[in-house]
Amino acid sequence: MGASSAQQSPDRAGMPVAMRSAATLRATAPAPAGLADAIALTVRQFQGKAGIAVVSVDQGWQVATGGEQRLPQQSVSKLWVAMTVLDALDAGRLTLSTPVTVTREDLTVFHQPIAAMVKDDGYQTTVGDLLQRALTESDNTANDRLLRFVGGPDAVRRFIAAKRLGDIRFGPGERLLQAQTAGLEWRPELATGNRFVRARAALPLAQRLAAYDAYVANPPDGAAPAAIAGALARLKKGDLLSPFSTGYLIATMEASKTGKMRLRGAVPTGWRFGHKTGTGQNLVGRTAGYNDVGILTAPDGRSYAIAVMIGDTPRPVGERQALMQSVVASIIAFHAPGTSMAGTASPGTGLGGIY
Repeated sequence: MGASSAQQSPDRAGMPVAMRSAATLRATAPAPAGLADAIALTVRQFQGKAGIAVVSVDQGWQVATGGEQRLPQQSVSKLWVAMTVLDALDAGRLTLSTPVTVTREDLTVFHQPIAAMVKDDGYQTTVGDLLQRALTESDNTANDRLLRFVGGPDAVRRFIAAKRLGDIRFGPGERLLQAQTAGLEWRPELATGNRFVRARAALPLAQRLAAYDAYVANPPDGAAPAAIAGALARLKKGDLLSPFSTGYLIATMEASKTGKMRLRGAVPTGWRFGHKTGTGQNLVGRTAGYNDVGILTAPDGRSYAIAVMIGDTPRPVGERQALMQSVVASIIAFHAPGTSMAGTASPGTGLGGIY
């Protein structure tokens, strides 16, 4: 398929795959013949609401199916918090060693390993430590503490707008977002023990379903896969942050411990991959957001920005992971036909929890 058809063919919502509102990379070569068709087939064969976008960092082309629809990000949005923090570092307003105190009032919900370290007098840490925890472990409390430290959701939204990242929303923070999705009103006591899960389970199923459906239909943290892939490509090109901050963020993404059987499960030996996962709440077999986005770098140095987002599906986790791994396999096949997949992981059940 030629460049024009790959970049302008309609996605599942009937809109062109090229990003309309964000700053884009200039395409210097056509997309690989057949890659757009492979991506489209992957989405078409999957039962669920899904969007995929792939951008060549070096050549600027983009292919996508469902790339313009706004899907729940969940913890993928931690990337924009991290970029806002590093943008403040670039401006000289903070450093990685700037001290930060995490208190019991900062605790959130679901995955928050840092909570075990927060005592009555708080936990003394640094901006750099919180960034590592938020990005490599997807610690919700570490992320939300950084969010408040850097100026709250409006600061992140200003960064997204200033950098012209396109159709990327940023929600109200983890506590309010998860409470809204569950059909709850946030109360501070829900942050400790198992109180959030118990309070959610006590709600009538009809109330939970109504809240869930409202969230996936119009997620306050929704984003278009094409916009995310475009933003990651610009990050890799050095368009968003200083050289130091760019290298720091990409290296931290490459150290991520989450989602080992998502996109990473198909990355062969010799390739590098840095990413951020995102997983929403489960209800009656459905998941409100099951995502993986990242930057895949070949042994020859060429890179691809990838966003695979599943907004809602009843399919089991193994099939979701297989969809993601097939995207990586397609990119590798079109990058270097005949590339051996030796060392590639097989689809599995992945990690549990919200991350």
